Order: sequence, then structure tokens, then C-alpha cells
Amino acid sequence: MNVLTFDLLPVRASCLLLALLETAIGIGLVTGVLLRLALAAFFAHMAGVFSALFILPAEMWDGTAPAPTLEGQYIIKNVVLIAACLAVAVDEREPRPHHPPPD
Repeated sequence: MNVLTFDLLPVRASCLLLALLETAIGIGLVTGVLLRLALAAFFAHMAGVFSALFILPAEMWDGTAPAPTLEGQYIIKNVVLIAACLAVAVDEREPRPHHPPPD
């Protein structure tokens, strides 16, 4: 974890902040409250998550075959989450017809 945080934060603080960020993102996605902010935070978080594939290649890729290790698979499975959030983001950007309240 120190490699990913560039030793700027202690490991315990990094884990706590990551847990808080992921919880806030999840609450935003589930409730729709501050959805655009939650989506922006999610995509920024995913950029950080996927950076481990390049920063820590020995831990993420099997050296004998072009296949991910268990840790690499754990990160790559987030592609499904990215696809789901892209669908939510597209739906959020579509203009909704404004219907006046009935009299």
C-alpha cells in the first residue's frame, strides 16, 4: 500500500480513508444523492485502482503466462463495475421531459 500512496499516508490512515471513500461512493450510487459527484469519485477511484496493474506488475501478472494473478483478477473484475457506472452516467446525462404537476 505504501507504494500506491507514495508513502504520503500511513497504511492505517490509507485504509480508513479508502473505506470511507468507497462507502460514500456506494451510498451515492444507491441513493442517487449527489450522484454526479459519486460517479466522478468512482471513476477517479477506479483510475487509482487500475494503476496498481502498472505500478506493481510483478504482483498483478503471472510471469510465466500473460495472465493476471489472483490480485490482478480482483482488480480486473472492476471492469464490470465501470460498465455499470457508465450506464448510470449515460442515464443521468439524458434530459428528462419536464411534466408539470397535475392540477
